[in-house]
Amino acid sequence: MIRTILIVLLFVAVAGTGYWGYSEHQEKNAVLLQAENNYQRAFHDLNFHMDSLHDKIGETIAMNTRNQLSPALAQVWRLTSEAHNDVGQLPLALLPFNKTEEFLTKMGEFSYRAAVRDLDKNPLSDKEYNTLKELYANSTEIQNELRKTESLAQKNNLRWMDVEMALATNKQPEDNTIIDGFKTVDKSVEGYSDVDFGTEVSNMEKMKDRDLSQLKGKKITKEEAKKIAIDFFQLKKNVKITVESTGKDAKYDAYSLTLYNPDTKGTTYMDLTKKGGYPLYVLYDRNVGKPKISLNEAMLQADDFLKKHMESKMEMVTSDQYDNIGVFTYARLDNGVRIYPETVSVKVALDNGDIMGYEGTDFLLAHVDDRTPTFKISEQEARTNLNPKFQVKETSKALIRNDINEEVYCYEFLGILGNDTFRVFINAENGNEEEVRKLKEAEPSYNDI
Repeated sequence: MIRTILIVLLFVAVAGTGYWGYSEHQEKNAVLLQAENNYQRAFHDLNFHMDSLHDKIGETIAMNTRNQLSPALAQVWRLTSEAHNDVGQLPLALLPFNKTEEFLTKMGEFSYRAAVRDLDKNPLSDKEYNTLKELYANSTEIQNELRKTESLAQKNNLRWMDVEMALATNKQPEDNTIIDGFKTVDKSVEGYSDVDFGTEVSNMEKMKDRDLSQLKGKKITKEEAKKIAIDFFQLKKNVKITVESTGKDAKYDAYSLTLYNPDTKGTTYMDLTKKGGYPLYVLYDRNVGKPKISLNEAMLQADDFLKKHMESKMEMVTSDQYDNIGVFTYARLDNGVRIYPETVSVKVALDNGDIMGYEGTDFLLAHVDDRTPTFKISEQEARTNLNPKFQVKETSKALIRNDINEEVYCYEFLGILGNDTFRVFINAENGNEEEVRKLKEAEPSYNDI
């Protein structure tokens, strides 16, 4: 009797295990099939968008009127964005496809800048038409290679999942058609690396490549970095500090410090530049309790912190509250002009006023000692370019970066339209509206939910 029961239980267990294994296998296959379908869709979309992009660039070369050219260039920009998005959905992270992605980005920036400008006053130059012709030739090569890859993949029933597995394990798949096709595309794009996209796109590229080489001061040692950290936080000698150099792939040459205070049981993280020992960022790690001080009181704490640690005169330009932390952004004040590229942010705990964080990277990257302000029109003239319904509450002078990363002096108008508050920047040279920024309202607290 017992033996029969055991046999039955064993049979049930084996059957259950088999069913579980079968279900797991089916679920795994369903996930893999879904992933394969997504990859196939993204690849077909990429081919479709590259075909459309090729045709649209060809059309722009033949156009001559602004009414047609501006919308066509906007379409080129949209299609490059779509193609870039398609590439991002394919398992190409381990493939050398960065040249093509970079090329699509530059193509998009070039077409966008041309589309939004007044082509009646500033038509496309001969150089820009030549750029369009080169883009057309390059898109032809990309289109042909992608079509060839798509055709061979369909003919040989190739799967993207096999490509992903092969790339992840550094193994060669049985058929290299897809990998070879994308390598060929990237190689052909490399041949167009000297295409002249104009100064506007070049300015945007330079902004991405900014570094800290212009900083003043000598290169500091790890021991000097520790001393700077102790002085910065006014810490006791019993604080435990570890210092590591940032890796080779890090954007900036710096020391990363971890400071543990046995008295408060708190840990602080800090990055210091090796040249000059300037703080890039500071983060104090602790739980923040319910607010006991106001946002204005927290701002005074941030003011005091910056007065102690910064030589430049800083002015608070935005304040936000995220849960129990106040976040304050400051711009450098230079002879009454707010220098918006040179900003720092300070985080303050609203339970006791502790400084929870500091971010100074943008300030260090953009800082210039000597600038020459240019204000060719008056404040009153600038006001005439504002929306008539915009109620101005405050006016100041400012330096901002426009959408092609050129520094532009502006009149800054803080005001209200409807129920929202905005900053409007009017170009101080020609009266153009350079930028409109909507000010955020305080974030609601979700801690008690």
